[in-house]
Amino acid sequence: MSTITRREFLKLGGAAAASTLLFSTGCSSNAGGVSSGRLPPPTPGSDQAYLAVARGADPAAITKAALDALGGIERFVKSGHDVIIKPNICVDYHTPEYAVTTNPQVVAALVTLCLGAGAKRVRVMDTPFGGTADSAYSVSGISDAVAAAGGEMEVMSPVKFVKVDIPSGKDITSWPLYQDVLDCDVLIDVPIAKHHSLARLTLGGKNLLGLVGDPNQIHQNLGQRIADLISVIRPTLTVVDAVRILVAHGPTGGSLNDVKDTQTVIASHDIVAADAYGATLFDLTGEDILFVKAAAAMGLGTLDLGSIKIEEVNL
Repeated sequence: MSTITRREFLKLGGAAAASTLLFSTGCSSNAGGVSSGRLPPPTPGSDQAYLAVARGADPAAITKAALDALGGIERFVKSGHDVIIKPNICVDYHTPEYAVTTNPQVVAALVTLCLGAGAKRVRVMDTPFGGTADSAYSVSGISDAVAAAGGEMEVMSPVKFVKVDIPSGKDITSWPLYQDVLDCDVLIDVPIAKHHSLARLTLGGKNLLGLVGDPNQIHQNLGQRIADLISVIRPTLTVVDAVRILVAHGPTGGSLNDVKDTQTVIASHDIVAADAYGATLFDLTGEDILFVKAAAAMGLGTLDLGSIKIEEVNL
C-alpha cells in the first residue's frame, strides 16, 4: 500500500467529509487521522483495544503501558515520520505539581517512544498565553525533559499560520492553522485533564487551540468551534495526562488544594472517546462537555464508551 502524507490525507478527508457515510457507532471512516500508510484504527466491537487506560505511580511507565495496550506506538509512528507532539504549556508561572501544564515525564516518554519507532524528527510545541514560549517551556519542565529524550522544542512562528478551509464546519468554515501541523505525518495531542472556567474541562479537543491563530475568537460558541477545528486537525493519537488533575479554578489554577493525584494516562486514536473517558475522572460524561458532544454529533468519534473495547492496565 502506498503512503500518502498526512496533509494529503487531511485534504482528502476534508473534501469527502460532507458526503461520507458514518459508521453506526458515530465514528467517521477516518476518525483519528490515521493515514492510509498505517494500520487503520480499530472499530468498536473489534478484538483490538480502542482505548487504553493505564494507572500507576510512574508517569513514563504508564504512558508506555497505555500505548502498548493499543498495540504499541509502532501502529501509528513509522520509520522516517515527522512527528509533532502538542502538550498543554499555557503559562510560565506554575511548575508541574500544580496540574496546569502537561506532565513532562508523559511528554518525554512519548518522544522516546516515537524516536524508538524510527521517527526522523519529534517536535514539541504550544502557544502559551501566559509569558513567553521559552519561559513557559522551561518552567513547565517540558523543555528539559524533551531535550533529554532527544526531541526538539519549537517556538511556534506567527508566519506559519495559514488560513485553512473547514468543509464540514457548522459554525466556522475556515481558520488559521499552524502549517507544520498540516504537513506532519503524526500529530499527538497530549492535554492535561483539568477544569476550565468556560469549556468546563480542558481535554484533547480544547488543547488543540494552541495550534490555531486567534484562539480567543474560538471562545465564541466554544463547543461547536472546537468540534469544527477537530474535523480538520484530526490528531493521530490523543494521550490524556491525568497523572495529576486540576479539579477547580482552571485553566490556570494556583492552589495545590485543587489538585487531585489520579496517576492515570488515557490513550486512543479517537479524540472523542479519549475525552469522554477523561470526563469521567471529574464525575462527568462526554455528554456534559459541549465540545466532546459536538464532535461526536459531527461523526468525529464515539461518545458511547460502552460500545468500545477499553483495555485497563494497573502497574
